[in-house]
Amino acid sequence: MDPLQVLKSLSDATTELVHKLTPSLVSVNTAMTRGTGIVFRPDGYVVTCNHVLGRSASVKIGSEGKIFEAKIEGIDPYSDIALLKAEQANFKPIELGDSTSLSTGQFVLALASPFNRQPSATSGIITSIGSTLRGWRGTAMEDVIATDARLNPGFSGGPLVDVSGKMIGLNTAFVWSRGIAIPVNKVKDVVDRLMTGGKIKRAYLGIVSNSVSIPQETANQAHIDQSSGVMVFSVESGAPAKKAGLAMGDVIVRFNESPVTSFYDLPRLLAEDIIGKKIKLSILRGEKLMELTVIPTAAEGEEDE
Repeated sequence: MDPLQVLKSLSDATTELVHKLTPSLVSVNTAMTRGTGIVFRPDGYVVTCNHVLGRSASVKIGSEGKIFEAKIEGIDPYSDIALLKAEQANFKPIELGDSTSLSTGQFVLALASPFNRQPSATSGIITSIGSTLRGWRGTAMEDVIATDARLNPGFSGGPLVDVSGKMIGLNTAFVWSRGIAIPVNKVKDVVDRLMTGGKIKRAYLGIVSNSVSIPQETANQAHIDQSSGVMVFSVESGAPAKKAGLAMGDVIVRFNESPVTSFYDLPRLLAEDIIGKKIKLSILRGEKLMELTVIPTAAEGEEDE
């Protein structure tokens, strides 16, 4: 086939795909920020990134030049996912794919519509699957999709799609020259929970901590096979950690049988399903390995009403 015809076919197919997906994109605007949202259901449910909302309680979404008031149905700051609802809207939902079947090298499109006009698009390939983004917004995002598709300002909350136009991820950041997207299966799970509960609870210990190196001699003395852990700098009075006997200077090395080697491990391990349960905590106190039992509570503001 003529190379020019091949390029034209590719260009036409890409343009057609963007046109097809445009009705499923909305702008998301607050007093301070501007981003993109994805129509998840025809009855007005829209998904975007939590950081697009900031701390705003008032949100407007735009579609095809029209502006709609939107209600924040639920947020999960840890996964950076937010669910909005526009009562009067009649939107076309995006078709959802399956992020378990992705492959490195797969062609993808990233879409955005932050200004409620013609959409923006960038393209690339998946460079890695199942990556961990550490240190971004004070936490660690696990199992993310990394691509070389550039995400410009306003792309946060927009979809990452495959060649058939199915959403495979939620675009959330552009770091280290890589576009980062939350896998669509994770988005579906969080959205389902936000629709029923409004928020996702996180377990709470009540400590201030940070990553530290463990000297090899100390590791050998304690019979542990890791070179880092999380040192406790302070323990809140009356908090679960205080009741468990955790003290300043202790180094957490395991939590609920999982290794703790970095500050970013704890937010991931403090999941909703361990609230109120007895959890084994392995710590280094000096050169001695000790085990404590902690019962995490719900984070402040997330207690059952």
